[in-house]
Amino acid sequence: MSSAYYLFKEGKKLSESGKFLKAIMLLEKAKNSEPEKGSIREVLASAYYNCGFYRSAKKNFIRALEIDAANDFAHYGLGLCLVKEKKLTKAVGHLKIAFFMKPNSKKYKEILGRFT
Repeated sequence: MSSAYYLFKEGKKLSESGKFLKAIMLLEKAKNSEPEKGSIREVLASAYYNCGFYRSAKKNFIRALEIDAANDFAHYGLGLCLVKEKKLTKAVGHLKIAFFMKPNSKKYKEILGRFT
């Protein structure tokens, strides 16, 4: 198992258990080792978002989308970051993309319903 993969898995576990700052520390190291891994960027962005670091979250969601434009969660996360910036038109665009990519997602449908 590569070091970046181990850091990613441990960071993801920490993030899922609500230990976002600890997760960020590991995920940043994983990102530095594997900067083109969208999965690392996505989990890192989510951890930043959950800590209230919306600019860092936005930057990593954007990079995740540059790596894989079909990443529905990155569209969702970017939409949430844009809501925080009060850029509602852009936010709704990304939230719609996420919803249309995964129309069965209750989470995507609920958030989209709040802004449309």
